[in-house]
Amino acid sequence: LSAVRLSRHYAQGMAQRKWGRVIFLSSESALQIPTEMIHYGMTKTALLAVSRGLAETLAGTGVTVNSVLPGPTRSEGVGDFFAKLAQEQGVSSEELEANFLAEHRPTSLIKRLATVEEVANMVVYLASMQASATTGAALRVDGGVLRSIA
Repeated sequence: LSAVRLSRHYAQGMAQRKWGRVIFLSSESALQIPTEMIHYGMTKTALLAVSRGLAETLAGTGVTVNSVLPGPTRSEGVGDFFAKLAQEQGVSSEELEANFLAEHRPTSLIKRLATVEEVANMVVYLASMQASATTGAALRVDGGVLRSIA
């Protein structure tokens, strides 16, 4: 609920100033809910609904509202987790990553984890003046994991 509370708090001021950016970090798991993390996928799906609803509420105010849907990303926490698992299993982190993708995200087109910089670049765009016509959208940085055209 922190995303809802923060956007509720700041959106009014943005609308009054006729400019603002609300960016929710969701996940590809919002659209392709992993069976091992149904609770996680459900919360990320809820963020998409909140994002679209808030975008419609703020229509015409100069405030854009969007969601970013990262796929598997090599964050510091994921890197540490993979390194620990790799050590426990007696394999390299690279091998563990490849095995994870093959087993849990076989539809990945880039065949690797995204970097935090790649995800951040989408956020930078959405926060910019150049994104003034991008609103109500769910933008993927998932490496092609989701098998859909739209």
